[in-house]
Amino acid sequence: MRGIILERPKFKPAVTLLSMTLENPKTGISRRNLFKIGGGVVAATVLGSGTYKYLHRGASVQLDRLGITLPKALNPLPAPPADPALEIEKLSTLFTPNDKFFIIDNAVVVPQINPSDWELTIDGMVKNKIKLSYDDLLARPMIEVDDTIACVSNWVGGPYVGTARWLGVRLDDLINEAEPSRDADQILSHSVDKFTAGFPTATLDGRDAIIAVGMNGEVLPVKNGFPARLIVPGLYGYVSATKWLSRLELTRFDLKEGYWITKGWAKFAPIKMQSRIDTPYVEETFAAGKRAIAGVAWAHNVGIERVEVKIDWDQWRVANLGPELNNTTWRQWWLDWDPEPGKHKLQVRAINKKGDIQTSVKKDVLPNGAQGWHTITVFAE
Repeated sequence: MRGIILERPKFKPAVTLLSMTLENPKTGISRRNLFKIGGGVVAATVLGSGTYKYLHRGASVQLDRLGITLPKALNPLPAPPADPALEIEKLSTLFTPNDKFFIIDNAVVVPQINPSDWELTIDGMVKNKIKLSYDDLLARPMIEVDDTIACVSNWVGGPYVGTARWLGVRLDDLINEAEPSRDADQILSHSVDKFTAGFPTATLDGRDAIIAVGMNGEVLPVKNGFPARLIVPGLYGYVSATKWLSRLELTRFDLKEGYWITKGWAKFAPIKMQSRIDTPYVEETFAAGKRAIAGVAWAHNVGIERVEVKIDWDQWRVANLGPELNNTTWRQWWLDWDPEPGKHKLQVRAINKKGDIQTSVKKDVLPNGAQGWHTITVFAE
């Protein structure tokens, strides 16, 4: 989770806002406040001169980006299955389009990095310091990864979650080449805008963590981290999903902390099992008669076994499930419904492949992610 929201996806009519995180001077804990800011954002007062050199290169960088041909993955993933969202209006698509993917970061002005100037350094508590240019990175073996990423600031039923097919280089291969010290227990990632985020070295347990250069078949968009970003399945973004990546530092948690840890957020951040109702939306009014209740659910590194929906005070009903890509992506779900006119209460819960039921206990996003059942009221007339 990072502080500026440059684009906010909507389930109702879209509104584009710029959101800035302010810190409570007493606690140091941040909260969102929305501002309307003119086009001339005061970047120079917020960013140091070292970062400022990456800004105001937008047109040139976009041209460079358009001229890049990404390499193919060694073992491409199969073509995506049929998407239930094509048949169910307002259901989230299996893959989130790049132009609708949620954006949360600290960048007052999005860094514009010429790929010829970009360099990744892997150092710290390692035997072999590594430096890679963008061309060096593209020359390495590539894999494709389908993964749902989420922001820790995503409230129950919130929009800060999305799924993409990422292309990149395995992170564990690069870390192993650097030969980290046995004492190193943290990978601290650095962005060109000085943001830092850290996660345990033990996270590299065989999962498909990558340095991503591609997103949904395209070169990584600038606002999503071009030239390169981290994707670590199963972890909230504030500890792992660093965009505009510049450095990977092997260190220890007792020596250094990522940016948001110093602000009161949890040091360890596995994504919690959640489910969401996409349609109907909160307090929607619609014509009585046959329709669908539909949404998405996710249970990272375990997978979704079942989704259940409760209508008013009836028993839980088992929903239909969409295709499963793997155990780190969301699954779409839907339930046919023929509501009577009047006010209705809808709830959803997920059950993972271990048999764990999503908790009904409500918690806010601090310090390690929201939880509880997504519950909405709607009106049929």
